[in-house]
Amino acid sequence: MRSSMKNALTIFLVLIILSSSCEFMRKKGWIKKSKAKQEAVSMAMQDSIRVADSLRAVTEKMGAIEQARLDSVSAVEQAKYEREARYKYHIIVGSFLTPEYAEDYMRYYKLLGYDAQIIDGPQNRFNFVSAEGHDNLDDAIRRLYQFQDTVEFEAWLYIKQ
Repeated sequence: MRSSMKNALTIFLVLIILSSSCEFMRKKGWIKKSKAKQEAVSMAMQDSIRVADSLRAVTEKMGAIEQARLDSVSAVEQAKYEREARYKYHIIVGSFLTPEYAEDYMRYYKLLGYDAQIIDGPQNRFNFVSAEGHDNLDDAIRRLYQFQDTVEFEAWLYIKQ
């Protein structure tokens, strides 16, 4: 009984030693590398590279769109500044604290055919709606009186400093 116990223990120890060395077991052919597993790992790596490339492309496209938006906002601001700076005298038809109300009123006067625009008031507190702008004070006063008689009797003249 002791000898069979020794034999069993010896076989058990040999199996433990052999099983702890995967390289030994691969060499013996007991464990084979799976081609399917290797291909799956390779495909997963390729997929992750494709995803990273797609994310980079999307990020670049979004950056280009944002830059175009910033450029258009800058162009609009520049045009607004140039238009406001062009005239010193403005016939004001409305003054609003709420920018949305000023926008609506400006659109209304544009529909009537005027070159309406919004001008920032002193300290940018009010948004003035200008129906017309003029370079000459005499022309601006004459046009203001006509405007008050025919279009908006509460219109007034704003002189930009």
